[in-house]
Order: sequence, then structure tokens, then C-alpha cells
Amino acid sequence: MTARFLRGAAAVTLAAGLALSAAACSTPDGGKAATGRTDSAVVGIAYEPETLSPLLGYGKDGNSKIFDGLLTHDADMRLQPALATALPKITDGGRTYTFGLRHGVTFSDGKPFTADDVVFTYSTILDSRTNNASKAELDALKNVEKKDDHTVVFHLKYPYAPFAERAVLPIAPQHIAGTQDINHGAFTTKPIGTGPYVLTRWSKGEKLTFKANPHYWGGTPKVKNFTMAIIKDDDIRATRLRSGDLDGAILPPELAATFKGDKHRTTVTATTFDYRNVTLPTGNPVTGAKAIRRALDLAVDREAMAKGILNGAGKPAYGPVPTDSPWFAKGTERPHDLKKAERILDDAGWKKGPDGIRTKGHQRASFTLWYLSGDKLRQEHALAFASDAKKAGIEAKVESGTWEAIEPRMAKDAVLAGGGSPADPDFDQYLLLHSSLAGDGFNNMSRYADKTVDAKLTEARHTDDKATRKAAYDAVQRRLVENPAYTFLTHVDHVYVIADRWKGLTTQTEPHDHGLASGPWWNVEDWQPAT
Repeated sequence: MTARFLRGAAAVTLAAGLALSAAACSTPDGGKAATGRTDSAVVGIAYEPETLSPLLGYGKDGNSKIFDGLLTHDADMRLQPALATALPKITDGGRTYTFGLRHGVTFSDGKPFTADDVVFTYSTILDSRTNNASKAELDALKNVEKKDDHTVVFHLKYPYAPFAERAVLPIAPQHIAGTQDINHGAFTTKPIGTGPYVLTRWSKGEKLTFKANPHYWGGTPKVKNFTMAIIKDDDIRATRLRSGDLDGAILPPELAATFKGDKHRTTVTATTFDYRNVTLPTGNPVTGAKAIRRALDLAVDREAMAKGILNGAGKPAYGPVPTDSPWFAKGTERPHDLKKAERILDDAGWKKGPDGIRTKGHQRASFTLWYLSGDKLRQEHALAFASDAKKAGIEAKVESGTWEAIEPRMAKDAVLAGGGSPADPDFDQYLLLHSSLAGDGFNNMSRYADKTVDAKLTEARHTDDKATRKAAYDAVQRRLVENPAYTFLTHVDHVYVIADRWKGLTTQTEPHDHGLASGPWWNVEDWQPAT
């Protein structure tokens, strides 16, 4: 175990693409790394990041392997000091946060880390010219100032309860990133940080390779070489794991179950805030109709999806907040009720035609639903959703494609999407639902606009009183029953299969993981050899 706290914000399961072609195969039961070295690990991941710059959103929920934040999370998602020496001192009625910084920390190029880098990182993210889709999460931040080389002070516009959670943002080096084009410079693919690992190569669509940072302030990791193989297709990832090319991988529950009884591999399940939902674009005459949205919300059989598709590794989702979270609004669960869904459609004038699909005037109740190709969970959710919708007389025509193909169509076509952040309800719900972010990339993909929801989201982020925040988020969830923005389907547990070569494997409560992931390697820098 290293001298620092056990780390834990969402680590890097990054991904999309092809399998790792150059990995040397050890025998599947040999108990050695896929690379043939006992100080190395190769894991298979599902999504590839667009950037490795924290200024553009990389690692915003925590541990990124290359960087550190002022704070981090432990295994129980409690905030702990990282580049800061302690949790912040909060004054001025919750409007001022003061952090003391560690002495003697250097970036991997040997240059010292100071308060200037903290000021640079946060100020750059807030700059209107910076293409960071999550900057709305820092709306409360007025400015950050340097008191001295090892003290920074954040000044907020209003008390913002989850601000300390944003102190897990990775810190970028001013002396490198500050001399480049922030959005397109070399730093976006060749980053330098203070973290436990140094990126040695990023082969787009193939793999990311890291080596241990020998000068890391938390102690040199035992895993000296770490590779993330970018394998978009679930079946290929399972095949590579079975052949011995990979030491570990994230897999859909059904594929993970095929490794049951393998005495050389362990299956690890992590609870998450990760949901699957269907976007309902308001610009589409069908999905934009309130009666259609309300009917779909009742027509889907969430329990069947959780049992059949997830094999029990998850639960029904009635909104962005899991039912076992203290932030969930009790009473907003919606049972599967096809008859009520049909009554809603009948009353709104959507009448069934000879083929069983409804029409209203000249408008047929039909729309296209896209899912990411190679993603079995999304495919199965999309097909199950379409089947349930058809029973109510609504046609969802399922198509698959890459994000490059899907994104230009999101304004009119539905998407089998996902999201979820365990740190604070503001981080997910504001980006998901607030009308000011309608159509802003992958934020508010439904282009949803509801004055009540907007007001309650704003109220919840402008106070640090927990009871007031809980009441506001309860109101948002109740409003989504009356005026659905999306059809939420399931909350998905993450299932990993990994070789029994390391001890102390743990997981955290995990986020959705677009470009990032947690998994048993959230703290790979703390792994110890099993023998």
C-alpha cells in the first residue's frame, strides 16, 4: 500500500474501437499478465475518450491515472486530500473555500506543481473559449485566487453544496497547456500530469499505454506497465479475455456469466448510478407529443428488462436517481401499465390503424431509435423498448451506428442513451434536463424545456441546505412523471472479470463512464501482487 490515501474517483476505463492486436498471449490459466510480465496489466475497455485534457472535461469525476485533483475519493466515495493537504476550510457562509497545497509535488516532466496551476486550470475551464461541455457544473465559481505558492482560495457567487466534489477535477500544468491552443493543442493527446502514471502512447482506436511515474508523490505503483485496450465490441472483448490477451475487462452480465467457475478469474460487480434511457426529442412530432411520452413511460416493462437483459445486475430506473439513493423521491415509481398507456393515447387522439400502429391526423406514431453498434446492452434495451412500445401502438424503428453517425441525428431521432453521476444530483440532472443546455452536444439530448424543472434545478444548486435541496429534487422527479423528458429503463451494475493475480481488488459506486470508468482498476496504482 502506498503512503497516500486509497484513491478512488472514477478511474480510466476509456474506450471504443478494436481489440489490442499486439498483446502477447500467455496461456489462459498461466496466472501471468497478458504481456507475460508479472508487473504489468492489460485490461479491455469499451469507450475511447475524445481528449486527455482535463481542461476539456477528461477525468472530471475523479482519478484519471495521469493527473490528480486537489481532492479524491476513497473506496466509500468519501472525499480525501490529494494535491491538497486537507479538506477545504469553508467560510463566508459557504462562499469561500481555502485549500492548502502539498509541498514537493512535481509534474511528470519534473516541473513543480504550485497554486498557479490550480488557478490556471479552473480559470481556463470557465473561459467561454474553452470547449468543456461540463463547465455548467462550475457555474457557482466566481473566481479562484492564489494566496501564495501553496494556498488557493475559491470564491463562489452563491453557496453551492457540492462544490468540494468539483475539487476532484484534475490539475493541468500551466507551463505546458497554457502555451498551446487549449482546444486543439498537443496537450489534448500528450498530457503531462502529477498522477501515478505517465501516458507513453495513445494508439487511436487500439490502446492507451501507461508506465508508472517513479517520482509520484504517493509512491511508485507496483504495476509498472498498464495498458487499456480499446475494444468496442462486447463479444470481442470477452474472446480476448478468454484467450489470455487481457487480464481483465468490463462485460455485459450475460457474457460475464460465461466465466463462472473459472478458477483463475474473479467476477466483480460494482453498483452504479449508470442508467439507460431513451431520448425523446421535442423536435420530433411523435416523441415531442406529451401523450406519447407519458404512454411510453407506462408501456415499458422495466422489471422484465432488469431481470432478463441485466440478469439481475441492476434495477428498474424511473429517473436519473436510483431507487436506493437517499435523493430518490419515494412514490415516483411507475408500474408497467399497458392499459393505462393505451387510454392516454386514445384520449389524446392517437388511434390504432389496421397494422396496429397509431396515427393522429396524418401523423403516424413512428420514430427511429438509434443505439451504439457493438454495445450488446444498448442493443437489447433498444429492442425490448421497441417491443413494449409496439404493444401500445407506437413504432420505434431500431438502427445501430457509431456516435459519428448518431450525433447529427439526435435533434429528431431517439437514442438509447445513458448517464449518471454518484457525486451529487446536480452534476447529472442539471446537464440532463435544464433548458439552457438543450441540444448542447450530449447535454439535454431530448431538448427538454419545463419551467418547473428549470426553477427547481436552479433552486437546488443555489443553496447548501440539504432539506431544501432534497425537496427541490423531489419536485423535479415528480414533474418527470407528469411530463417525461426521457423514458428511463434501468440502472445498470457494472460487471468485470479479472485475473486472480492481484490482491485488494475493490470497486466504488460508479458513474456512467463516457470516456472514463472505474472498475477494479480504479486504484490500480495501489494493487499488490497476490503472491
